[in-house]
Amino acid sequence: MNEPWWIDVIKAAVIVNLLLGLFAYATLLERKLIGRMQLRYGPNRTGPFGLLQPIADLVKLIRKEHFAPATAVDALYISAPAVSAATALAAFAVIPFGEGWHVGGYDISGQIVDVPISLLLIFALGSLGIYGFIVGGWASDSKYSLLGAMRTCAQLVSYEVALAISVLGVIIMAGSLSLTEIVEQQSQSVWYAIPQVIGLAVFFIAGIAETNRPPFDLPEAETELVAGYQTEYSGMRFGLFSMAEYINMIVLSSLAVTLFFGGWLGPWAPLGPLWFFLKLLAFICVFIWLRATLPRLRYDQLMDFGWKVLLPVATINALVTAALVIAL
Repeated sequence: MNEPWWIDVIKAAVIVNLLLGLFAYATLLERKLIGRMQLRYGPNRTGPFGLLQPIADLVKLIRKEHFAPATAVDALYISAPAVSAATALAAFAVIPFGEGWHVGGYDISGQIVDVPISLLLIFALGSLGIYGFIVGGWASDSKYSLLGAMRTCAQLVSYEVALAISVLGVIIMAGSLSLTEIVEQQSQSVWYAIPQVIGLAVFFIAGIAETNRPPFDLPEAETELVAGYQTEYSGMRFGLFSMAEYINMIVLSSLAVTLFFGGWLGPWAPLGPLWFFLKLLAFICVFIWLRATLPRLRYDQLMDFGWKVLLPVATINALVTAALVIAL
């Protein structure tokens, strides 16, 4: 491909800014949708229809006082939110949002970087993001933050196994770890949501737990008294942790769209990024809908459900898929 490095730099700058904008307005969308579901208004004061509310939230976070515990480990305490946010943003680099274009004699691929093991890279970056949570809780030198961080990491580890195994059926059917190749294979057959419906269900449930979204947000909720590993953070440092969780939700939704719903594929091929965005928006709305309707699970229920239900189901689904592919 004739794609020089400066095109990759431009794509990276554009995608990161679009991702940050999507995160900001995902917070507004969540508050608006939950408000409608609960028969009340969401934000409607700041700007027309409340559209400037994310900007007001950003200004508040930037201007808010940045306090820190006197006994905190300064370097780790400050760097932990940045690690979580950076790994979440980096994971989107391998998500394909279009088939690619040829403009002005140059080739422009539909993702920032295309690597043959892009799926494995996303799971690796997700595992690195866990360090931001556990380090932030430990470096705060607060027992509440440390307990919240330990419970969060225990949940992420337990559901990460089921999340990884749930996509083995897709990998076996596509014969590749490249997300671009997986989408192209779906264009030649059917979307993998149909033959891999069990894998999709396991992936979605484990993904909710991985992003600490309700009803799997108990490690952070702590009966609404403290914020888990974020207890001792304020201002933009708290905002970076919040941003990391929302970006992880967007990345996971994008990954589900790519693996199970054909990625950029749609009725009209030139509109690939538009179809990708519409599918992504639908997934985000499902996350919000679950938050508005489902009660939280007890912490022991969270662990038991991950290890005793999702993991065996995902393993059986992968084995059955492998047997069918070999037989055919």
